[in-house]
Amino acid sequence: MSSFLSLPAISPHRPAFSGASFRPRSLSPRLFKSCVKCSYVEAGFSSDSRSDPIDIVADIKSERVVVLGGNGFVGSAICKAAITKGIEVVSVSRSGRPNFQGSWLDQVTWVTGDVFYLNWDEVLLGATAVVSTIGGFGNEEQMKRINGEANVVAVNAAKDFGVPKFVLITVHDYNLPPFILSSGYFTGKRNAEAELLSKYPTSGVVLRPGFIYGKRKVNGLEIPLDLVGEPLDKIYDAAQSFIKPLRSLPASDLLLAPPVNVDDLALAVINAIKDDDFFGIFTIEQIKEAAAKMRV
Repeated sequence: MSSFLSLPAISPHRPAFSGASFRPRSLSPRLFKSCVKCSYVEAGFSSDSRSDPIDIVADIKSERVVVLGGNGFVGSAICKAAITKGIEVVSVSRSGRPNFQGSWLDQVTWVTGDVFYLNWDEVLLGATAVVSTIGGFGNEEQMKRINGEANVVAVNAAKDFGVPKFVLITVHDYNLPPFILSSGYFTGKRNAEAELLSKYPTSGVVLRPGFIYGKRKVNGLEIPLDLVGEPLDKIYDAAQSFIKPLRSLPASDLLLAPPVNVDDLALAVINAIKDDDFFGIFTIEQIKEAAAKMRV
């Protein structure tokens, strides 16, 4: 489990950017030049003939993602998916490398640190995207700090350093009573979303999943959340036309919002990292659509 307590939170108000957006594709800023020297010999020349070198300059896209809370349930799934897709990964968390096993773990750079005291110049060097899974519970002040201030610090650090994309994992916009949504937990996340979309209006991504399921590892123990989430997911898919109208009832989303597989959420993040036209706020349904595109 990530020491950042990477649990999503609820946003009580929709930011000014109210949905996922797309724009005409432009040349990615994440390109660097690679120069290759080669030589050739025309037909009829002897084998010891010398030829002049040719300089070939190619544009190569190199991706390096920094995952905040990368050793947690959601963060580790994102790290693993990124490695699988050939993306260089740096994980930042207060407890460093997770204590479970996996061959992909050796391909991640595990940094131990706190977002409030990080040397961002070292962590963000070469980064093309930052993904934050930071969040957690506690008293009012703790929740404002963990869910809001920590993410705001990360967003501003990435922006100041020139990282072109930032992905923030929050939660489904549940229709809960205002007295619940006004707590520090929810207002912290709302502030983080607003900060992200103001600093990254055309490249910031907010993913809002509901209940996230999969095999969660806590202190060496595996908690099979998929035993609950997977059957529910199938039920929601089958009964979607019946359930959807009921979700307008107050607080009904707590029971009726579809769950999201942690691997689907991770693939949606990879889609966001790779696609320069992917930005804005993404709902549960849009997260699943984004994940499906990465499987093609």
